[in-house]
Amino acid sequence: MVMAFCRKPAFAYSFLLLGVLLAMLQFSGVEAIGVCYGLNGDNLPSRRDVVSLYKARNIGAMRLYAPDREALQALRGSNIELIVDVPGESLQSIASDAGAASRWVQDNIRNYYPDVRFKYVAVGNEVNPGAAPFARLILPAMRNIHNALASAGFQDQIKVSTAVWSALLTDTYPPSNGKFNDNFRWYIDPIISFLASNGSPLLANIYPYFSYTGNTRDIPLDYALFRSSGTPVHDPNGLRYQNLFDALVDSMHAALSKAGGANVPIVISETGWPSSGHPAATPDNAATYLRNLVNHVQKGTPRKPQPLETYIFAMFDENLKPGEATERHFGLFYPHVEAKYDGIV
Repeated sequence: MVMAFCRKPAFAYSFLLLGVLLAMLQFSGVEAIGVCYGLNGDNLPSRRDVVSLYKARNIGAMRLYAPDREALQALRGSNIELIVDVPGESLQSIASDAGAASRWVQDNIRNYYPDVRFKYVAVGNEVNPGAAPFARLILPAMRNIHNALASAGFQDQIKVSTAVWSALLTDTYPPSNGKFNDNFRWYIDPIISFLASNGSPLLANIYPYFSYTGNTRDIPLDYALFRSSGTPVHDPNGLRYQNLFDALVDSMHAALSKAGGANVPIVISETGWPSSGHPAATPDNAATYLRNLVNHVQKGTPRKPQPLETYIFAMFDENLKPGEATERHFGLFYPHVEAKYDGIV
């Protein structure tokens, strides 16, 4: 049995392989692939150099985890679409004060628009409603940011959402059983209603790596890396699953449908595979996952067979990122702007 478990609370390969991977980031006609740009490092290149690297590699979308002014200045005129996060330290004021939300939008959106192509504002990232005391701030902050954007005339151009982690799900095997944990429904159901009412997607961080390493007994590595032959998982609804990524995404789709969000699309706001820090975190596995992911998301999932907008985590290894050692090894590039998998730069 192949089971899909949720994420817990983050040498050389060939020149040709990374060349193929990076070339696929620009596949024609499909706005599907972006790369997350984290700043948890003391050895990262300048923001301007990073934006130049995105442009040189034809990476058309970025996620930025806070409205960093230097990065936003560098993005002017780049034509790179942007997810920008509301940082945690701003949630209290924005959730409780509509004026604070308006000032945030003025300072971080209007001051750069239209030179910067804002697409989504993410209010909260992987919030654990069972442990995070600020979980109750997320929806009020989303509403206030939405209203501030609407007042500024951006309601049709910039959508407000939140990035959820797959541990909000339960009963994910088979995927059609997916539903949100009953203990968290007070948190997620009103958010889904907000998204449905405003035509916004749910941002979802999906990591087959963490599901695999959390249950190597039941999940084959090939299933996590898009390498399975045949269809190891047969869903009672008639759908067949050849990889864990699809199973996790469609579990989220099933949960959305059961919570009144059948028409709420999903954007994969993070996914990736680390190259060091765990026996499964190797350059070969990371390159295999990323290469297959980029090719696969053009097709979508069995439940939603259409291009799936996806953001790879991350652009660089970040030496100050907290947590397990693997968290510091998700980058496509080393901080000195050398491609991790030999031969590109």
